[in-house]
Amino acid sequence: MKLWGGRFAKKTDYLVEDFHSSISFDQRLYRQDIQGSIAHARMLGKQGIITIEEADQLARALESIQQDIEAGLVTFEVDAEDIHMNIEKILTERVGEAGKKLHTARSRNDQVALDIRLYLKEEIKEVARLLVALQKVMLDLADQHLTTVMPGYTHLQKAQPITFAHHLMAYFQMFTRDIERLQDCFKRVDVMPLGSGALAGTTFPIDRNYVREQLGFAGITMNSLDGVSDRDFAVEFCGAASLIMMHLSRFSEEIVLWSSNEFRFITLDDGFSTGSSIMPQKKNPDVAELVRGKTGRVYGDLMGLLTVLKGLPLAYNKDMQEDKEALFDAVDTVKKCLLVFAPMIKTMKVNKQVMRSGVTGGFINATDAADYLAAKNVPFREAHEIVGKMVLCCEQKGKSLEELTFEEMKEFSPVFEEDIYEKISPEKCVEARNVPGGPAPQAVSAAINLGREALAKILVWL
Repeated sequence: MKLWGGRFAKKTDYLVEDFHSSISFDQRLYRQDIQGSIAHARMLGKQGIITIEEADQLARALESIQQDIEAGLVTFEVDAEDIHMNIEKILTERVGEAGKKLHTARSRNDQVALDIRLYLKEEIKEVARLLVALQKVMLDLADQHLTTVMPGYTHLQKAQPITFAHHLMAYFQMFTRDIERLQDCFKRVDVMPLGSGALAGTTFPIDRNYVREQLGFAGITMNSLDGVSDRDFAVEFCGAASLIMMHLSRFSEEIVLWSSNEFRFITLDDGFSTGSSIMPQKKNPDVAELVRGKTGRVYGDLMGLLTVLKGLPLAYNKDMQEDKEALFDAVDTVKKCLLVFAPMIKTMKVNKQVMRSGVTGGFINATDAADYLAAKNVPFREAHEIVGKMVLCCEQKGKSLEELTFEEMKEFSPVFEEDIYEKISPEKCVEARNVPGGPAPQAVSAAINLGREALAKILVWL
């Protein structure tokens, strides 16, 4: 008989049993469910709602059930619907009448809200740990390539010379903001809903703050309706996860480009590449492509959860059972992508000379030629026009700016001096941009040091 079956005169249709059940996916919450139930039982005993002896008996039995689950000795039942009812059913079978008292002053509505929050608190920090691990790899790699000059792009056209270190640190900053979003999301997850009951609290003299302390929450929910029907913290996590995936996807796109024969900026390690079933020469960047592809999956989790919630009246509705698969999938996908991304980056070979040769062509030093004139008191707009005409001339003659003779340069502006050739060399173009946030080795080195300091602070939180 169902634990809620007293009001029903007929068994649930077998089609509904399977459709209604969530045990196939919410069983991963067994540890959080048991943790919450133990704290709840202890509180019931402390408050005299059940005896201390019964509370101890329930806690010991729940701990034993967890051990048996982890030893593979428990088979969950579909007709028990979910992880909460499965564990309560097993508990009652083991301890009898005391097991039936555990649900006093509690509803599955606040129970599941608690379990999801306990789960997400753990997973937020795990995702952050994986981001930190990736960032450490990026900092080390950036340190090695402070002077590795490469072309920077806008519109996927060569724009200005930068360094590979500077490029890496751009993604480092993105991932830092991702961690900050996770930290902010954590604050709203770290609120305990147990005690909200089904929607209107309980008439029993419970001690919510005792349970909060036992479970390590920072606060309690302040409205019972909100406590059971709120899932915006899950939406917020999926939003943060979507941004993480967006950043990974952009990085992946560049890895795909850079590893192509057209670029050859990097060579991926064989352990993080795959081949073709028909073309023996192929070495495919499948890891990066899969990360790029899985980004849409996490976006879908976010949109699915938003859509589930958009029309729900207060308080709990069965629609909200759909929150878990989306949330679990977002967590799993982000973790898997981060787990494989860091070693892929760490093991790839950076082809310095190819990157350096990529700086030639495309008039990548044109801005520096204009800055040279502006520094000699030529209004920048005039300088811009002068260099634009020089680029047009070079295109017609099949030359680069630095291949123009000094006499040819003087024809465009008498302000040019012999030192122009040094000023527009790619290395000097990079070195001259020694401002905070710029690509000069000194500026990037400072950014790396600040990055290491930031990670140290994040590790304290973790």
